[in-house]
Amino acid sequence: MDDGQTTLTFAQLYAQVQQQAHELQRSHAPATVFVDDQLTTMAQMVSFLAIITSGRCAAVSDPDWPSAVRQNVQQTFSTEPATPPAPTPTSPFYIGFTSGSTGIPKGFRRHHQSWTESLQVCIDTFGADAASCVLAPGRFSHSLFLFGMMLGLWSGAGVVVQERFSAARMMDTLKQGRTPCLVAVPSQLLLMLELAARRAIAPMEDVRLILISGARWMRDRTEQLQALFPKARIVEFYGASETSFMAWMDANASAPPNAVGKPFANVEIDIRHPTPPLGTGQIFVRSPMLFMDYVGPQTDHTAAVRDGDWLSVRDMGYVDPHGFLCLVGRENRMVVTQGKNLFPEELEAVLMTCPGIAQASVHGVPDPIRGQQVVAVIQPHPTDTQVTTQQLSAACRAQLESYKVPKRFLMCADWPFTASGKTDHLALAKALPCLPTLP
Repeated sequence: MDDGQTTLTFAQLYAQVQQQAHELQRSHAPATVFVDDQLTTMAQMVSFLAIITSGRCAAVSDPDWPSAVRQNVQQTFSTEPATPPAPTPTSPFYIGFTSGSTGIPKGFRRHHQSWTESLQVCIDTFGADAASCVLAPGRFSHSLFLFGMMLGLWSGAGVVVQERFSAARMMDTLKQGRTPCLVAVPSQLLLMLELAARRAIAPMEDVRLILISGARWMRDRTEQLQALFPKARIVEFYGASETSFMAWMDANASAPPNAVGKPFANVEIDIRHPTPPLGTGQIFVRSPMLFMDYVGPQTDHTAAVRDGDWLSVRDMGYVDPHGFLCLVGRENRMVVTQGKNLFPEELEAVLMTCPGIAQASVHGVPDPIRGQQVVAVIQPHPTDTQVTTQQLSAACRAQLESYKVPKRFLMCADWPFTASGKTDHLALAKALPCLPTLP
């Protein structure tokens, strides 16, 4: 394990984990222990493993939480028993947090077996390259990067982390050839591509596998990414904190735009209540990798739907004739305009293909005639390309039905992101009245 400043061998890691685990047992710590998010990433990993080794459940908070939020969340677990029961494969070992609908983080709890199944199916699906040393250049509190870190340790190949994300340091690490496997979100890869273009970076042939998740990958950039890493298999996968892996596909620019892949070998997909013409319905999944439950002060049980062994996180989609799961959008983001359903993700994907657009976010605002009026917020790309309302409207009309074309385009230069690197659509929705209109 290496962060560029400090290196731990597996023997040193084991010794530190055992020492901290023994201290937890002597102190009669509660069944759930929070990892100190003010520690370095490597120290957080040691603490995480020690908590698990002691038989307890490790809760991973976000360092950006305000103190009041932190106190509110941690108080929820303060009354747990000091001596947890002996662990089993289905005992909780990890609690992560996502943004709750009320602004209070929502905890999701996973058991040991759900992650061992996830780690094994990752290696079974992607082969030896997934069992090589991993570069996971993101926050410990982001479940994707935590999974990448655990993958490198679980396989025995090791992991390299970053204390703070830097595209330049990420490329320097990859150039060294120590990390054949890269786990990344799209925004990191785009920053790296821009930097590589500016510096005329030569192709890096030691990277063998790039796993992309966290947001939709812009497949029109796959060719550029492949040119930078000519020997790499570029894979995007679809999943959620509550489900782990669901579907995957090679990042092929010619693939259907809504496709997110075919199910992993241990995953079943069911589309409930499909509607014509595509058979769009609510996506349900059954697999051994599902989460246990929501915990904490914000336990919004409507966020996920259980039906026996099946689970839905309220994503909407369909399965195409070739067996690809196609994602239409999240049910709670659906806009009803002119009596028809519009999923913002579809329109955002179209806008993101337009020259001069770096980011896009689509919203519905009240309209006395249409029910909701479609409004798009865009971030112009930092280039000389000047984009106008007329150009974007024409691009949307060429690819979408007329009711899906935004009635207004707004600009936001300082684009808000969540801690996990996704567009913060809620923050943009609140800012709509203050944003300038695109010419």
